[in-house]
Amino acid sequence: MSFLSSATSSPETTPAAVADAQQMANAIRVLSMDAVQQANSGHPGAPMGMADISVALWDRHLRHNPTDPHWFDRDRFVLSNGHGSMLIYSLLHLTGYDLPLEELKNFRQLHSKTAGHPEVGVTPGVETTTGPLGQGITNAVGMALAEKLLAAEFNRDGHAIVDHFTYVFMGDGCLMEGISHEACALAGAWKLNKLIAVYDDNGISIDGQVTPWFVDDSAARFKAYGWNVIGPIDGHDVDAVDRAIADARRSADKPTLIVAKTQIGKGSPNRVNTAKAHGEALGLEEVKLTREALGWPHEPFVVPRQIYGAWDAKAKGQAAQAEWEGRFATYKAAYPELAAEFTRRMKGELPRNFAQIAVDAAVGAHAKAETVASRKASQLALEAFTAALPELLGGSADLTGSNLTNTKSTPALRFDLAGNVKRDENGRVGRHINYGVREFGMAAVMNGVALHGGYIPYGGTFLTFSDYSRNAIRMAALMKRRVIHVFTHDSIGLGEDGPTHQSIEHAASLRLIPNLDVWRPCDTAETAVSWAVALQNASRPTALLLSRQNLPYAPKAGLEDISKGGYVLAEPAEVGLARAQAVIIATGSEVQLALKAQELLAQDNIAVRVVSMPSTTTFDRQSVAYKQQVLPAGLPRIAVEMGVTDFWWKYGCAAVVGIDTYGESAPANVLFKHFGFTPENVADTVRAALSR
Repeated sequence: MSFLSSATSSPETTPAAVADAQQMANAIRVLSMDAVQQANSGHPGAPMGMADISVALWDRHLRHNPTDPHWFDRDRFVLSNGHGSMLIYSLLHLTGYDLPLEELKNFRQLHSKTAGHPEVGVTPGVETTTGPLGQGITNAVGMALAEKLLAAEFNRDGHAIVDHFTYVFMGDGCLMEGISHEACALAGAWKLNKLIAVYDDNGISIDGQVTPWFVDDSAARFKAYGWNVIGPIDGHDVDAVDRAIADARRSADKPTLIVAKTQIGKGSPNRVNTAKAHGEALGLEEVKLTREALGWPHEPFVVPRQIYGAWDAKAKGQAAQAEWEGRFATYKAAYPELAAEFTRRMKGELPRNFAQIAVDAAVGAHAKAETVASRKASQLALEAFTAALPELLGGSADLTGSNLTNTKSTPALRFDLAGNVKRDENGRVGRHINYGVREFGMAAVMNGVALHGGYIPYGGTFLTFSDYSRNAIRMAALMKRRVIHVFTHDSIGLGEDGPTHQSIEHAASLRLIPNLDVWRPCDTAETAVSWAVALQNASRPTALLLSRQNLPYAPKAGLEDISKGGYVLAEPAEVGLARAQAVIIATGSEVQLALKAQELLAQDNIAVRVVSMPSTTTFDRQSVAYKQQVLPAGLPRIAVEMGVTDFWWKYGCAAVVGIDTYGESAPANVLFKHFGFTPENVADTVRAALSR
């Protein structure tokens, strides 16, 4: 007999009294264990253990509307311990979201809305994709920051149009991951009083009781961050959790951690408080015993009508949204321009004149033809874009003076002792964040800001430290969020700092992440265009790889093809020759080597075309016809980039001038000669390719 043989898709219709909190919690427990059992895969323990906490939050405090999951002023809920995904799926189904019972039955199956870990954009009501532990709480910090900044920017006396909480559920794993330290320390420094995290303190992880390896005093740790800490409380006492959340909501200047002691797998006679409840199905016999222990006589996936009625949040959510919409209408009448700007930003739309702003930035750079480092070219572009786009929210991981992510339009973000956002002498809210030495935290906080809406986040560090940020960058790409990473010091060109700081494999590595755009511009015009494209990329993140050393401007006939990621920069005619015999492809600082090699080869009547390819990821999306036009068939191709060579062979190259070792500590010019990044070596490589 199959597990679902006697199950039905419709709620039980037996009349009964209104369900109590225990029955509501048990509905989560049985749906979670049934779905995991049906899939024979998943994590039933956390949903079963956090069911009572969920009743307290979702039934008594969370302000949301299942009929409109994207209503702006809803509270945000993040399940940071995303392996317990059946908890949020059960809640979404029970409260009335468009997540029918069939989707719960298809848990972890192909193309279902109930993936193994919650995914934003797949399941209605899921605010962020959680799976890698610690990133959920960090995303939540970004969401709470965005709420606080938008409130400071748009609210007016008597008109609080931005006023919602961010709630997080998290477990031991989130607290063990180092990113939680980075993010929670920032949350305390930023005094995010509308951030409330509930710590599921059950003492169990996959390997068993955590006491031999997790001895942190978590309450003391969060107090040291500047958090308000409540508990430990009994996580199975719905009223106690309710009171704790109510207390947390009253905090005026601190985020709150609620420590809730729970039993993993609560309700399961033989799996409760064991690691076996964590990451595997209970088994048919244990499911049966659990039903008996809970006093739940119903078949798999059957929930009585009165329990559905108790959970149904549609009417309450619609009323809350209607009340907010009334307030917003009043705000719009009083402040029409602010209301229009708020609406534009929450939709994620750029200003109507953005296309002209982008053209002006690129044309201005082309006209000035300045010799500057591309990190400085980035700052020059940002001066124009941050002045025109108030939604640009920048920052740096303690490298502002090196990354050059600050502009005249982005004063430093600061908070007063009461937790209020400070304004500068011109009344402006800060738009440049000092993240401290927290690259991973910065990247995941930016994801949370982007998920919340209202801002386009960007942040800087050295390219070699993208390794620290990588998983959050991957998550932004998976979630299709507009997040911009400014990575400077992009090669051995940074010189004396040596191989620990010199990026060799990083450009190629980042290009391997699906849906991430990577740009390595060669001059001010390419940098301006790369910023413009990044800002227009509403459904993908971008990484900008920028030099520390100065780069001469590369003369060009036009600017229109730069945005295609690769274009013909210099034809042989520009050095007095006719049809090209070979093509040199270069990026970033190496474009100058290609141009000088073209001149050297011309002295021997060897004609080459120089292609600048600032973004291979963008170039790869162009039409076949365009790519063939830029890289004609039959001409040997030689790629030049100060990085690993393996990446470039996919373009059918005859040779690659690159570096497949780590760097050395020496002045940049010495390193360039040592590793063969000279016009002479590039020219010799072309000659050798042609001779073959």
